[in-house]
Amino acid sequence: MKTEIRICGLGGQGVVLAGQILGRAAFYDGKNTVQTQSYGAEARGGMAKSEVIISDGKIGFPAVRRCDALAAMTQETLDKNIRDLKENGTLLVDNGIIQTVPQTKAHVYKLPMTQASEEKIGERMYANIVMLGALIKITGLVSEDPIKRAIEYAVPRRALDLNMKAYVTGKELATSLHRGY
Repeated sequence: MKTEIRICGLGGQGVVLAGQILGRAAFYDGKNTVQTQSYGAEARGGMAKSEVIISDGKIGFPAVRRCDALAAMTQETLDKNIRDLKENGTLLVDNGIIQTVPQTKAHVYKLPMTQASEEKIGERMYANIVMLGALIKITGLVSEDPIKRAIEYAVPRRALDLNMKAYVTGKELATSLHRGY
């Protein structure tokens, strides 16, 4: 089975880091994986995306063509990338920032990821890891131990506890969705 994921937002929101963590976690989980990223010339504020392909078999082409899952952190990046989402795919949006979700046949999950980051962690800069926790909970893309190992690898030791808290916060947000809250 092959799954194509795109995480998009603005430079500075950590979408590239989230994709790198997901790709590494898939590798730790024993799967084949490719992670790519692109962003505008601006250091912060330009559009950014991270793409991850996870497969049990060989990966013949390293770029996402049609997303099985799309996680969008801004309205602009959602509007630009939704056309690449498969009909029965998974769409995860930050509903504290994104006001309008275009018509889609995908499964839509709206979560206040930036707001949760501010309220539970104390800073909005962890919204990318909140989003990653929610995405993992919703899709089951990787197992628990590999994602934790990948976070440990990718973030500075001084920020590890806050990133782990952000990851758990995202999982809890997604769990509350499934319970109908």
